[in-house]
Amino acid sequence: MGKKSRVKTQKSGTGATATVSPKEMLNLISELLQKCSSPTPGPGKEWEEYVQIRSLVEKIRKKQKGLSVVFDGKRDDYFPELIRWATENGASTEGFEIANFEEEGFGLKATREIKAEELFLWVPRKLLMTVESAKNSVLGSLYSQDRILQAMGNITLAFHLLCERANPSSFWLPYIQTLPTEYDTPLYFEEDEVQYLQSTQAIHDVFSQYKNTARQYAYFYKVIQTHPNASKLPLKDSFTYDDYRWAVSSVMTRQNQIPTEDGSRVTLALIPLWDMCNHTNGLPSLNILLTWSFVSDGLKKIDNTGQICSENRKQTMMVVAPCREEPLGKVVRNLQLRNICLLS
Repeated sequence: MGKKSRVKTQKSGTGATATVSPKEMLNLISELLQKCSSPTPGPGKEWEEYVQIRSLVEKIRKKQKGLSVVFDGKRDDYFPELIRWATENGASTEGFEIANFEEEGFGLKATREIKAEELFLWVPRKLLMTVESAKNSVLGSLYSQDRILQAMGNITLAFHLLCERANPSSFWLPYIQTLPTEYDTPLYFEEDEVQYLQSTQAIHDVFSQYKNTARQYAYFYKVIQTHPNASKLPLKDSFTYDDYRWAVSSVMTRQNQIPTEDGSRVTLALIPLWDMCNHTNGLPSLNILLTWSFVSDGLKKIDNTGQICSENRKQTMMVVAPCREEPLGKVVRNLQLRNICLLS
């Protein structure tokens, strides 16, 4: 979900506020790639490496200031358009509204009583951004040639998101415009915030995530500038580190695993509206049943017992309250879903 953005946005397509030669940028990118491709440092040397990588990243960010694609206004200005778009394309949009839950940020809030086992949200597959839709988009040509994209669905989804964000006529623009403009992932931590974590077990994951993301950015920056199959991507003139950090964080905090259309495997997806359903623990008897279904000979779902059974042609969500007779209206009215996953 992400907290409400603290970043003041500019007009989409705003020009750069700093000038830098392509050669100078490529030199910095090459230096960053080389630094991030080095072996993991020995004990006690990780902080030193982190500071060196961060210094290069900050140099790059400074030279790229003003190049990122951003939107006018605030995130919540685009919520009405999201609801209109979702409704026109077959999603359910009644019985809830998008509300600000203060520290928790934006999420779905029930506007009526929702009873146990009542279906209250469904999202057609065509609204989803998936690895499959990425392969069928402008990204497809590069995907067919790049092994990293083929092996890492989360990176493919991040680039799918970036390409669609840069396209003013993208089908998914009403959804993308409602995403946070920044996140609370470690990629957004200040250096002193990371330093506070040095005595914790989390620090190694923070170092690794930052280094890997910087390496991926440097690698794909070169790919976008030089690979023939990347020539039609709308990122060639404005692929910034901040763009990539945003896309990676968007996917990291919102991705879901769903069955492919033929049901042969699972794939990653961004699901409009669904990712606004954030949850906290409710009553002991309250379960959230997430139902995933797909179009094929027989549509299937995975329910909270792990069984496979027939279902309709939507991604669906239900509220289940076993051993409880009275309606859960009061509970569900303020129910927030924080992490979406299949229950088994």
